[in-house]
Amino acid sequence: MPSTQKQVARLAGVSQSVVSRVFGGGVVSDEAKERVLSIAKSVGYRPDALARSLVTQRQTDIVGIVMADIMNPFYPYVLEKFISALQKQGLQVLLFNAPRDKDVDEELSLVLQYRVRGIIITSASLSSRMAAVCRENHTSVVLFNRYIPNTPTWAVSCDNVRGAREIADLLLDNKHTKIGYIGGNPNTSTNRDRKRGFIERLAERGKKPALVEDRNYSYEWGYEAASGFLRGSSVNAVFCANDIIALGVMDAIRSELKLRVPEDISVVGFDDIPQASWPLYSLTTLRQPVDEMIDVAINLLDRDLDRKTREPRINLIKGELVPRSSVRLLPAKR
Repeated sequence: MPSTQKQVARLAGVSQSVVSRVFGGGVVSDEAKERVLSIAKSVGYRPDALARSLVTQRQTDIVGIVMADIMNPFYPYVLEKFISALQKQGLQVLLFNAPRDKDVDEELSLVLQYRVRGIIITSASLSSRMAAVCRENHTSVVLFNRYIPNTPTWAVSCDNVRGAREIADLLLDNKHTKIGYIGGNPNTSTNRDRKRGFIERLAERGKKPALVEDRNYSYEWGYEAASGFLRGSSVNAVFCANDIIALGVMDAIRSELKLRVPEDISVVGFDDIPQASWPLYSLTTLRQPVDEMIDVAINLLDRDLDRKTREPRINLIKGELVPRSSVRLLPAKR
């Protein structure tokens, strides 16, 4: 059985309130504190942070992370980095799974019961009503890798428009003439911005996309889209809204269409998940500045929102184009 506060008090020869003050930062004598900590260590006692917060009505040192689309390799990768960064600051993580690309109001009601220090939401959205509830509870909320216009919530995202424009330039500069876009969920800010930046840059350079299709962020969708929309088409380059779509596209090009990457069709992704660098794929992609985005998100947890305006605070951070062998490049000029 786990050791209890009552057991520690009995073995240390003090009252239970003394033990509570030792672990709660209250005033006790040095002798009593040393004795309580020694006994607690010997019996393996650890205070229950959640229970203590419910009694004291104070926030815990726990950050709630609400994450949807957990099967997308990008998000386990992000979660691992979030946990490492938060633990370095003495904070712990409580993970909540949420429906993909839907409001997380129900999950946030549960998260708030744990009196978390702050909430980070990835790959999901929240309503303006729930954003206001969090503010009333003095709980900071940060959206990660997306934003919601006209919601009074901090947001941290890669500069998706700028990154997509760089990808358009890469393909056009290397004489790709029939370029397609295979996107993710149409209702997400990530897909909207990547598609907009890409199509606008093509238009500025006198081109129209030969193909535009978007549905969701999954390997299966990428494989299906390539198998269907690229079959018999003249498309010679495809920009995919994320890497996992791009991997599905590449596999379908090779397995279903019996074509080569990049000799027949060039493929570009977005995110730079670990699988993108595997030799089988060697995917050219736009690397999200994950470490910097996480640092900004954690710093925002401690900032108070300006209650005079409902405009969102969106922090856009520039990504980095990572060239690999999935794009056919012109010979370098001598």
